[in-house]
Amino acid sequence: MALKQKDTDAAATATGTKKRRRVFFSDTDAGVEANECMKVFLVWNPGEGGKGITDLKPVLQNIFGENLVEKEEFLHTFSKECEYIRTAVTNGSAIKHDGSYESDPAVEIVRVELQGAAAFLYSRLVPLVLLLVEGSTPIDIGEHGWEMLLVVKKATQEAGSKFELLGFAAVHNFYHYPESIRLRISQILVLPPYQGEGHGLGLLEAINYIAQSENIYDVTIESPSDYLQYVRSSIDCLRLLMFDPIKPALGAIVLSLKETNLSKRAQSLRMVPPADLMETVRQKLKINKKQFLRCWEILIFLSLDSQDHKSMDNFRACIYDRMKGEILGSASGTNRKRLLQMPTSFNKEASFAVYWTQEIEDEDEQTVEQQPEDLKTQEQQLNELVDIQIEEIAGVAKNVTSRCKDKMTELVVQ
Repeated sequence: MALKQKDTDAAATATGTKKRRRVFFSDTDAGVEANECMKVFLVWNPGEGGKGITDLKPVLQNIFGENLVEKEEFLHTFSKECEYIRTAVTNGSAIKHDGSYESDPAVEIVRVELQGAAAFLYSRLVPLVLLLVEGSTPIDIGEHGWEMLLVVKKATQEAGSKFELLGFAAVHNFYHYPESIRLRISQILVLPPYQGEGHGLGLLEAINYIAQSENIYDVTIESPSDYLQYVRSSIDCLRLLMFDPIKPALGAIVLSLKETNLSKRAQSLRMVPPADLMETVRQKLKINKKQFLRCWEILIFLSLDSQDHKSMDNFRACIYDRMKGEILGSASGTNRKRLLQMPTSFNKEASFAVYWTQEIEDEDEQTVEQQPEDLKTQEQQLNELVDIQIEEIAGVAKNVTSRCKDKMTELVVQ
């Protein structure tokens, strides 16, 4: 929704000319990561309850509600509630799959239903999720189908076993027509002291293992952070490297990029895998279509020679065309954008909405026309977005290469 410029409308009415709107890209607010502006202390015994305390109650009371407690209350409940981790782990089932914490047998991933002790444990983790995961909100644990995967480390003590919680993921099983289940990762968090140790990677691999072993329809992630998407794409690209059915189609795309001169083509080459291949990947690896398309471009990048300027320029041209189509639409001129007057409670006479249509333009309708200076700005900003996209692709490709050098020889098409 946007506000019209009244003076411009008045001038257009007086002269009888057609009303136009100028279109711009909006500036991006990068914001600040939560980890950059706060420090979280984890407490494992009552004697540590006083470290790092800052009085944030007046600010945080409205956010956390009953989960925000005084120090004395915290120390009182610590000894009473510290057994909930052990109870949740005992009631759950360990996820065993290839490569799961072979270097540290004391660490394991446990799958639990989000009820009872596990539900109470999650309620205590909600403040950390809100603090450390940008844009997160608590899930409704009363809804059927919620589970948690807990990363725990077992330590033996005189009084018995003690489990330290290192991280967790909240996942939801929901119905997919006609008779299957989709698995959605709603939240995933590794506690700050244990980040960078591969626990997030372990959680994603465990979820993929569950999806394949139980024949889940596919796996999705709800609003992943940039880093989570980076880790996820790295994992999925490694899985795809070992998936033989993709190689013929991948080789054909790579060959086209090497031999075609896109600068002399009226229409650019599309780097889209065949529909039947996307379905095969979904069935066998449980990678959803959107994620596979993201990984597909990374795999193509991996298969190209970075010193071959022609193929790399063609690759960039394909990324440019895709992003231009996603952002601006494929049509030229006004892109068939139309204006629809939308009275609102804010201003009943000065609001409108922009929408796209495939119908032939009516001379009496208002359109969105892009001025030459607007097109120049759009071109510059679009190229910047393409550069960022290719940088992200190259970042994942570098990580994949470092972890799977022996697979690269099989992938590269000569």
